[in-house]
Amino acid sequence: MASLKDEVLAKLAAVPTPDGAPLTQSGKLSDILVTDGKVFCSITVDAAKVKAWESVRARAEEAVRGLPGVRSVMVALTAERAAGGSGTAPRPPQSSARPRAGAAAGGATPGPAARAGIPGVAAIIAVASGKGGVGKSTIAVNLALALRDLGLKVGILDADIYGPSLPKLLAIRERPETAGGTRLKPIVRHGMPVMSIGFLVEEETPMIWRGPMVMSALTQMLREVDWGALDVMVVDMPPGTGDAQLTMAQQVPLKGAVIVSTPQDLALADARRGIAMFRRVNVPVLGIVENMSTFICPHCGTQSDIFGHGGARREAERLEVPFLGEVPLALDIREKSDAGTPVVATDPDGEHAKIFRGIATRVRAGLEVESRPAPKIVIEA
Repeated sequence: MASLKDEVLAKLAAVPTPDGAPLTQSGKLSDILVTDGKVFCSITVDAAKVKAWESVRARAEEAVRGLPGVRSVMVALTAERAAGGSGTAPRPPQSSARPRAGAAAGGATPGPAARAGIPGVAAIIAVASGKGGVGKSTIAVNLALALRDLGLKVGILDADIYGPSLPKLLAIRERPETAGGTRLKPIVRHGMPVMSIGFLVEEETPMIWRGPMVMSALTQMLREVDWGALDVMVVDMPPGTGDAQLTMAQQVPLKGAVIVSTPQDLALADARRGIAMFRRVNVPVLGIVENMSTFICPHCGTQSDIFGHGGARREAERLEVPFLGEVPLALDIREKSDAGTPVVATDPDGEHAKIFRGIATRVRAGLEVESRPAPKIVIEA
């Protein structure tokens, strides 16, 4: 009996490429990942031929979607520039004129469709950090729950393709279902719709994806998920200032970014880069959160500033951005996060939940104040 992967390959072999060859013989198709009825693959083509291949991508998804046992399909179309004779892509002639403010990378301003909002979602905010290991995902989850406690309708998207954390932090093990065979239904936890690439692959499956495939997956999780009516979507960003951050800034009108850092100088240096990146793409910085701000011994009550203390507050003052609050390094927060029972949801009257609601109150106030045009990449001479 043929495996589901073999059946997928057979369906894809019947999909013609623009030159008439079967897709499976084109040399453009990646390896196919099949897990629990979820099918993933990518088609990598020359950047100049993307439009011609978009219909191939759509036909491939449609062909596989009809197979018995297939619950959802993601076929990403990724693009690479063809190398020139010197091994580098040819560049257009450079103009001596300074590009106007708001010009996009490559010299073209993204069209309105590229920055269109998500239907039903009033505001999208990014929770970001310049480096990993600062507890950004824990902050994102509890911030979303705290915004929910303020009476807002909140959803949360895990945009960390390489290291998704929401399945663990929210104890989600089920797979999302499809709506009408073409869109995904998010998983609902604590009254919030949640989506993560981690819901679609096994926990230990490595995501060995090029940048364009990451961008394609993010776009699909934003626009091909039934999010419903939301006041705020919280996006848990991957660490750093790479493809995912630029994709979010270009694809949707972010209302703002929350930067998470620990107090020590090394983390703050990376946080500065994150703030500079968001400012560069014209995304308002709603403020900085200092995580692991101090440790209070649960036995003796002694305070220990393991990573220092107050560095994020001083940095916020120096950079003239709001300081949103301090979250301690607390055993209770760590244990509840590891168990998938975030502290704001399971101990709403506790001191730590109050801290997160204070941060959420300041974030909400920032959203009410900030109202800027959709972000555009700025090129400086």
